[in-house]
Amino acid sequence: MILVFRPGSTKKEIHHAEQHLKELGFEPHTLYGVERTVIAAIGDDRVTTKEHLETIPGVEQVLPILAPYKLASKELRPETSVFEIGGPGPEVKPSKHKIAIGGKTIPVIAGPCSVEGRKELMEVAQAVKEAGATALRAGAFKPRTSPYQFQGLAEEGLEYLAEAREKTGLPIITEVLTPGDVPLVAKYADCLQIGTRNMQNFMLLRACGEVQTPVLLKRGMSATLEEYLLAAEYILTGGNRRVLLCERGIRTFETYVRNTFALAVIPALKEKTHLPVLADPSHGTGVRSLVPAMTKASIACGADGILIEVHPNPEKAKTDGQQTLSVKEFAKLMKELKPVAEAVGRAM
Repeated sequence: MILVFRPGSTKKEIHHAEQHLKELGFEPHTLYGVERTVIAAIGDDRVTTKEHLETIPGVEQVLPILAPYKLASKELRPETSVFEIGGPGPEVKPSKHKIAIGGKTIPVIAGPCSVEGRKELMEVAQAVKEAGATALRAGAFKPRTSPYQFQGLAEEGLEYLAEAREKTGLPIITEVLTPGDVPLVAKYADCLQIGTRNMQNFMLLRACGEVQTPVLLKRGMSATLEEYLLAAEYILTGGNRRVLLCERGIRTFETYVRNTFALAVIPALKEKTHLPVLADPSHGTGVRSLVPAMTKASIACGADGILIEVHPNPEKAKTDGQQTLSVKEFAKLMKELKPVAEAVGRAM
């Protein structure tokens, strides 16, 4: 249930309501808005009644949450949540800059698929910053279909990412693969990425819910919208409120693209959840020539942020070179995105 408090309710009233809900067996999740405060009471609704909860001091009304994903639901928060990434969070060389995701401005998170070496990463980090990127993406740990493919540089790669952040000021987003790796990656990263293969790795989801580092959760390659939002719910119920969703394409019978980029999911998610929704047209298509058009389409249909793979020399990239833009192609695309964003009332 959602307890909606009257404007001007005191902290004492909010605290009293939280304690009372705990006594009833609920887990209260309090969200402070500009005008109102609401508490999502997660638990067995049969232990009390709507009428009883409405007698709690400060409560204006009590509403049921009909969606199975309680904390991710737009019933809880009608407007899109805005989350910051960056700043003093990581222990290792923290970022000097923050970016907001979910607001009017659409951030572009760019970089190579994987951290291949220090020189290459520094080069691409500086290049994407100069082109207008607002954050750096790259994988230090890489889940690969084949055990013989490049698996990433692990902590060495995280160290290079931290150095790139220090030199450019760009917050960094990188993937975490196992629950045991969460503390290590959170020590370096401004945002933890959970990839498509791990969307339903429930132990990993819970581990990411226990830290305060923002999490970017990619949709599973065969997941339904409801399964996706329930995966996000695992992180939210752990206490981590800063969850970003990312559509990255699904697996279908088509072979002319690596994945089928399901753009309709972006506005569909925006109808169902208050969580910011990002798009990854690089993985969504797997074809370099299609990335610019699908990036523009993502912005046009409501994406709150974009992930793009960029490499100084895509043909020599150790991972996903076929879907990666060159630095020159990325700079050209960034100039083309501004009028698209302006056409739908957004900014780059």
